[in-house]
Amino acid sequence: MSTSDSKPTRSTVITSVIPRYLLITIRLGQFAFGAVVTGIIGYFISLFDTDDASFLLGRWIYVEVLAGLSVILGLIFLLPAFLSFFIWPIDVVIALAWFAAFGLLFDALDGIVCGGFDGLVPVDGGNCSTWEAAEAFSFLSAFAWLVTGFLGLYLVWRADGRGANRWHQTYDV
Repeated sequence: MSTSDSKPTRSTVITSVIPRYLLITIRLGQFAFGAVVTGIIGYFISLFDTDDASFLLGRWIYVEVLAGLSVILGLIFLLPAFLSFFIWPIDVVIALAWFAAFGLLFDALDGIVCGGFDGLVPVDGGNCSTWEAAEAFSFLSAFAWLVTGFLGLYLVWRADGRGANRWHQTYDV
């Protein structure tokens, strides 16, 4: 009887099944976070007057394109063919792009009083809460892409270690 005929142990089930369900859940989160940021930034782009500052519009278009790309990739990577975890470099690159987008969104409010107090009166600089929601969801998206990247790297590393033993197995004859 070979060792491959034995039942999977509890640790094997935990390390092989749970990461797949976790990955699918996080991929759905990536789709949702990207969709929220796409909607919010699209709203602000529609309000933007092009005579003001094209530099800010360029930042927002970068975030909008990244959010749209995240929505598309979040759905594509849910397909069973992409659950092989060998796409982790793409996840890490998109995570870094999202961290840059978060920085751009955070820096865009420079000098605008948002959610503070002027004496005893709360100050809401217009659409501050909506803009801060875009910041928050961009950070959550960056974190989700980074987690899937590291999860994919871990599973590839684990699969490589297990695959090396496959070629050197001994069988009881």
